[in-house]
Amino acid sequence: MMSDAVMTTRRRADGTTVVDVRGSLDASTVDGLRTALRDTLHADRPRLMIVDLMFVTFMDSIGIALLVAGHESAREQGTRLVLRNPSEFVHRQLRIVGLAALFGLPSDVNTHSYRP
Repeated sequence: MMSDAVMTTRRRADGTTVVDVRGSLDASTVDGLRTALRDTLHADRPRLMIVDLMFVTFMDSIGIALLVAGHESAREQGTRLVLRNPSEFVHRQLRIVGLAALFGLPSDVNTHSYRP
């Protein structure tokens, strides 16, 4: 069975772009998020991009690698990319690989997520 992921992008009045992700981030779905991040970065050039992961139910190493690549692409053009509201599973994955702080997340799952 193939995984599904749904991405929606919205621009807030303050110029921040929010990308909401739902479903799984794995080999069968990362291309959609890659495209959404790339297109939004190039078209909107936001100062801050928030990737909201509240409804991400699964993320493997391919999903993590995509988020790191997106972070680097954003940084190269002067955009700050942060993750918001990761599910407990996603937050744990990012903590295990030592990447929580890179994305503006606390290292402890019981601490509130970054909220600009």
